[in-house]
Amino acid sequence: MDSWTALKMDSWTQVSCPCCRSDQVEPLVLIQLAPDVLPATKKWIISRIEAPEMEGGAQLLAHPGEDVDGDMIVVSASRCTLLRVTEDLGLCKPYKDGNMAAFSYHDRDSFRNVDNMQEFLTSAERQYVVKYELDSLRAEKEQHIPGIPESEGILQARESIFQKLEKLGVVQSVFPLHDKTRLNSLAKSWYSKKHLWGQPLDSINEYFGGTVAFYFSFLDFYTWALVPPALLGLLLTFLLPGGGARAVGGAEGEAEAVPKEDDDDGPSVSGHMVQAVFSMLWSTVVMELWKRRGSSLSYKWGTLHLSERFAEPRPGFHGTVGYSPITDRLEPLFPDWQRKLRVGLVSVPVVVLFLGLVVLGITGFYSGEAMVQGLHASHGTFLTAGLLYVPSLIHILYVNVLGNIYSKVALSLTEWENHREESAFQNHHTAKVLLFSFFNCFAVLFHIAFFKQDLPLLRKRLASLLIVTQLVSQCTEVLVPFLVDHFFSSSEKKLQEDDPEVDHLRSQSALPTFPGLFSEYIELLVQYGYLSLFSCVYPLTAVLLLLNNVTEIRTDAFKICRLFRKPFSAPVANMGVWQAAFEILGFVSVISNCWLLLLSPRVKEFCQEGGFSSRNALLFAILVEHVLIIIKMILSFAIPDEPDWIRIKREEIEFHSLQALNQQKH
Repeated sequence: MDSWTALKMDSWTQVSCPCCRSDQVEPLVLIQLAPDVLPATKKWIISRIEAPEMEGGAQLLAHPGEDVDGDMIVVSASRCTLLRVTEDLGLCKPYKDGNMAAFSYHDRDSFRNVDNMQEFLTSAERQYVVKYELDSLRAEKEQHIPGIPESEGILQARESIFQKLEKLGVVQSVFPLHDKTRLNSLAKSWYSKKHLWGQPLDSINEYFGGTVAFYFSFLDFYTWALVPPALLGLLLTFLLPGGGARAVGGAEGEAEAVPKEDDDDGPSVSGHMVQAVFSMLWSTVVMELWKRRGSSLSYKWGTLHLSERFAEPRPGFHGTVGYSPITDRLEPLFPDWQRKLRVGLVSVPVVVLFLGLVVLGITGFYSGEAMVQGLHASHGTFLTAGLLYVPSLIHILYVNVLGNIYSKVALSLTEWENHREESAFQNHHTAKVLLFSFFNCFAVLFHIAFFKQDLPLLRKRLASLLIVTQLVSQCTEVLVPFLVDHFFSSSEKKLQEDDPEVDHLRSQSALPTFPGLFSEYIELLVQYGYLSLFSCVYPLTAVLLLLNNVTEIRTDAFKICRLFRKPFSAPVANMGVWQAAFEILGFVSVISNCWLLLLSPRVKEFCQEGGFSSRNALLFAILVEHVLIIIKMILSFAIPDEPDWIRIKREEIEFHSLQALNQQKH
């Protein structure tokens, strides 16, 4: 709190509630306004932030920053607002008996640490409460925003105030503020420590919130889970070699190792089978164990009983204003069947169209490559040698342009679908981009494996992808952040130390916005796909992934702590749509591995020597595929998604909530 002494206490919103009065106010969120914002506009925004909820305000605490004419507003929250929103979000907190229970404002005195907001709520939760209240701020009736031209500054009834201000450019950004002392302490125990394993997950959740904490928890869990397949890959590669040579009879009947020119340099038949079956079962066990771990973390972090369906709708949600049949609140209403029609008749066909464009790009790439190779073979000039690189360059450009267009289309489609809850919006948007990214990453590998049926080429392509991708990733995630922090941020640090007049608020607003965890999850999903889908042709996949992820944990931690603004983090109970994506990949891996086994030259040779016809081998592969899918389903059913003690705790929370509701009625 030392960096906030410049914020005078008498400039904060004065509260009348005795339990909310304090000698010190914690600055939580900064609202960055446009440089040319008029004082009348800023004054009106502060009045909406400070106003009681019954008068259509956010009931938060506001500070004008440097002065009333400045371009920033600092926001905090009173004790009553924090407790009220905690109940609205459905967060669980320690009850007086020590167990977690869904928080009830009417029964607040029965919860531990309820008088100390620093202990009762995490830093991320307190800041998200402010965002929740700002997002819920809506115009009670049609009105004009002071200081804005009449033609632009009209707010419609129930329109989101802050979304309107962002569209007008009045509000440039809203972001949570870093606490330097806590951040430095977290960094010291996170990426600055000497030992490699283990992360301070509770501290990460406290400071950055559940979204970030669940990602790093999964990254840590997944990295540990790579150890068994890595050991198996080393065993199959170096202790049970099967490629490059085979024993043939010599002149005197002795075995002699002779290179076979057209042989497959991959594992032996038994090695293929062991790696394939292990990968399929490993993917199932890992995800089932992760779900158990995730449920334990959600209980520990108080997100086992979230109630977003009954909260205020997201700011972008629109519809006919009316009373909700569930909450009896005045809010925009939009029929669910219309949303489903939009998804089914518009969004799905558009996504399929873009997937078709990906396939068209791959087809064009192979056609162009064959054409220039034929041209070079017939002419063999310096010019035709240079043309050999043209198809790859055009395809890379095509993929990048298509990806940029699709990202904008996916966001527009999701907004047009008009989802009420923020989580539903994020899940649908993520699913669209995830499907495209997955298809873009794996389409070439599937084409090589199942259309060209060239497993040596698949092995080389997979190895090159892993090695080149890891090298590029480590350079961009280690070297670039280091250079940015060391050279570009050093002058900022010296300025803050040498000049006491430098505004700490403004220094944080100069940092770039955190880009989110989408690219990090995509990277893990692609890794998981390489391992579960294709590792039977390249057993060292897990080894390379393990080496990468050991440093990935530290570099990701460094980036989020040092290079970006602190992100808002909504309370979450799991990884959301990402968890489903990993599970779907696990089932796809059964089909992929069975067909890769069938296409393996060594397995084909083994079938021919054993008298198996192609038809019988195909039928056997289908049979094995179905058996393995059944085994995966049995494993999924046999390993509960949550431990018994979590199931009991969940039922206790539901029972406690029912009791609290009955007491309120009486």
